[in-house]
Amino acid sequence: MSRFFSIFLVLPLSISLAHKTFSPMPDQSSPTPVTFTEIEVANPVSAPALSHGYLALGDSYTIGESVPIYENFPYQLVQLLRGRGMPFQAPEILAKTGWTTDELQEGINRTKFLPSYDLVTLLVGVNNQYRGRTTENYAPEFESLLKQAIRFAGGKKDHVVVLSIPDWGATPYAEGRDPGKIGREIDAYNAVNKRIALQYGVYYVDITPGTREAVQDKSLVARDGLHPSGKDYARWAMAVAERIAGIQF
Repeated sequence: MSRFFSIFLVLPLSISLAHKTFSPMPDQSSPTPVTFTEIEVANPVSAPALSHGYLALGDSYTIGESVPIYENFPYQLVQLLRGRGMPFQAPEILAKTGWTTDELQEGINRTKFLPSYDLVTLLVGVNNQYRGRTTENYAPEFESLLKQAIRFAGGKKDHVVVLSIPDWGATPYAEGRDPGKIGREIDAYNAVNKRIALQYGVYYVDITPGTREAVQDKSLVARDGLHPSGKDYARWAMAVAERIAGIQF
């Protein structure tokens, strides 16, 4: 008898046109929530065994803008974890292209969540940097989001992972801009999210150096010239999987 699993991609309603203007990658997706259901798979995992929930919070880097859904890092992470005998459900993703920290918060406020999740990832801040906001503004908003991520994980800090912000200054999209300035600003943002992550005792995965390899290796960039490719997302997924290898789920 065939087995099925469901993927729920949570895309709350649209943000303002002004926000689109300042997004590194303007949101061209439909504002209508998208749900993919009953996808038949070869060699399925037994449905009762899919007992672990995963919530991914973020922006376009969490959605996987410009790559197929199965190439975004949350999906690839789940595949890796299943391959290691960890029965994770399809990832629940709350993210949207162009979202800043406050817009992610608004999305959280509008969303009904499960009582808890076995794994929560948080990656947000590139659009704060892109819109010229300060790290002083970013810090308290990121800290609030991280505290909520810990609550979503049932208070288990070692079940929460913060990913650093990629350096989009290394992509073709940044041509004509100052990549050095972009890189320094991204570093400043990452210094903040790393400090807060370590303060709260969650895992921190620094994927930023790898994203800078896009200067030489264009296969790490998606077709839009800005976002990571599935190849780079695979490296993120592996880095997270290795970081949480010792967790007892």
